[in-house]
Amino acid sequence: MTLSQNKEKIISIIVRESMMIRRLVPQDAESYLTLRLKALQNSPEAFGSTYEEEKDYTVDKYKIRFQSEDSFTFGAFEDGELVGIITLVTEQRIKLRHRATIVAMYVSPEDRGSGIGKALLKEAIRMSKELQGIEQVYLTVVTTNKAAKTLYSSLGFEVFGTEKRALKLNQTYFNEDLMVLFLKMDW
Repeated sequence: MTLSQNKEKIISIIVRESMMIRRLVPQDAESYLTLRLKALQNSPEAFGSTYEEEKDYTVDKYKIRFQSEDSFTFGAFEDGELVGIITLVTEQRIKLRHRATIVAMYVSPEDRGSGIGKALLKEAIRMSKELQGIEQVYLTVVTTNKAAKTLYSSLGFEVFGTEKRALKLNQTYFNEDLMVLFLKMDW
């Protein structure tokens, strides 16, 4: 399947009767921005960006991003409300085109432990497998986030390194584990 075919196809996955996962479209930008800012406030140590840096971003920024051919943002909707997000970004440089990276994953605290995070990750992995040439998927996770690390490991991601003092929030440093999922192991 080509990228243009993927772009025109909106896939919805029903995880349970009240929950659906699908790729976000420009009309979702306002809901996305609201949840993104909530994520930055509730889990500041989990992101490279801060609420203060993103609070003035416009909805238009995300409307444009959701039309990108190298970035795929998926949302989990519970009874029509956006409660979880994940973005898959593909590399554009020739030597890195075999890679994709998962960023900006977040599930509302009240919805954690319900399978939403796993469903979002599975959708990002499914998309990675459909994209031509993607052989491995990367992500980073703060080393103290045991629940996320357990989830990522359960889907085949492996730690291949730790970046010491990767993030600094106020006067506190956070280490990040670097994780990879190899989609093709023919090397």
